[in-house]
Amino acid sequence: MAHRVLWIACCIIGLGAAVSTGSPNWLFLVLYGLVMVFISPLATTDQEFFMGARKGRTVGFWPLASSALITWIFAKSITNAANLGKAFGIVGGIAYAMYYLSFMVAGVIIYRIRTTTGHSSLASFLTERFGPGATIAFTLAIVIRLFNEVWSNTAVVASYFGPSGSTTYILAAVVITAFTLSYSLKGGLRSSIMTDVVQLVLAAVLLVFILSKVIPSSGGVIRMLTLGEFTLQGGLDLVLVALLQSLSYPFHDPVLTDRAFISEPKTMRKAFFAAGLAGMGFITLFSLVGVFAKLKGLSGPSTISTAQFFGLPMLIIFNVIMLTSAGSTLDSTFSSVSRLAAKDISPMARLWNLPWLGRATAFLNQTSPITFGQGAMVVIAIFGNLPLIADPAILKATTISGTMVMGLAPIFCFWWVKGACRISFHLAFWTGLALGLMAAFGKYPQFLAIGMGKYGSLLSINLYGLVLCTGLYFLPLLVRNGRQRFLSPTQSA
Repeated sequence: MAHRVLWIACCIIGLGAAVSTGSPNWLFLVLYGLVMVFISPLATTDQEFFMGARKGRTVGFWPLASSALITWIFAKSITNAANLGKAFGIVGGIAYAMYYLSFMVAGVIIYRIRTTTGHSSLASFLTERFGPGATIAFTLAIVIRLFNEVWSNTAVVASYFGPSGSTTYILAAVVITAFTLSYSLKGGLRSSIMTDVVQLVLAAVLLVFILSKVIPSSGGVIRMLTLGEFTLQGGLDLVLVALLQSLSYPFHDPVLTDRAFISEPKTMRKAFFAAGLAGMGFITLFSLVGVFAKLKGLSGPSTISTAQFFGLPMLIIFNVIMLTSAGSTLDSTFSSVSRLAAKDISPMARLWNLPWLGRATAFLNQTSPITFGQGAMVVIAIFGNLPLIADPAILKATTISGTMVMGLAPIFCFWWVKGACRISFHLAFWTGLALGLMAAFGKYPQFLAIGMGKYGSLLSINLYGLVLCTGLYFLPLLVRNGRQRFLSPTQSA
């Protein structure tokens, strides 16, 4: 019932805004919302709502690959790709595309975790391998990630409806959030996967249309692909940053990792590889929008300035592709939040049964997982949009969060090493977080920067930080082995 009230209210607000502003963008927003609501199935079981299952069957290869891909082709992502294309030419697009190696890394490592340990989530795996403290720290990281996903995507969509902070800007963010929330409440992860397939097809068609206008107007493909230099100052430093961060980046994104547990392990691995390769191609191609803006000397954000260059029809096309990409990420964010709250946090709270959590535990015991998950969706939808008032930088949310979780690389890449203990996790994780905070607040020594490029400091802190976190991860093991040798019977005698 709640989801029906939401989408009806969105329709009224959207149509009212269309009449008052005369902008066709509002009509497309309402039409998009209605289509997504009506194609979303109703989930009635935990398997459907949290695992995306259909009639007892796990998610197949094509739905999984499509869903994983479109959830990473989010509004923030394609905006960043276009802006990097404008800043560095094709090198900028390739740099951002390198982040999609995360699919391959996650596919291989989670495949091994699933087939070796039998765990059904990263939270349960971390609890058994490194203890509940590790799970709490990891959960904190992904909650921040999910929080960022909400405002950073709605901000991109809202920018097509009005200046930052304006009434139409805020209203557009509220409407796209509410529309997405309405069908997410209805079907959970099952709705997300179903709508993702449609959103991917729509995004691909719109990309082809955009490129059909952009490429001829730029003088051809060759001219666009040769704009840029593969040097540290030309954006190669960001390519290297992406390669380093792909070892840790995927594991703090539950939108991706949740999907690694909803299909058969082999199906998941194949789907993740296919999605990664397709994502790299999509992002590189979309960065040509920024390359076009660079060639034409357009000012302002590359997506908006390019759309304005071609006139109102193209502006509408860009608006629709942003709606599609933002919606696909938002519904996945909501389903991830619901699963995190109902399937990870809630069971831990029941298990620990701490005295000061008595009332909360009693509430959890009386609430069904789906209801609890739906409540979590509503909470993140509201609080996730509050940063729009502060107008934070979009790119910073992605890049810095990737730096902060660099400590996850040794934790997951070397989880199988015998002797790595709980302290191994915390040494790597909190060191990475501390280095990420140094980067966020500009406290990292500039003389350590690698090269003279824009991302020289970021490359430095990720390279040296990854080495440090990996060394600290193995430190307890080395200390223990050294102590055992020192106290061995032979030496004791």
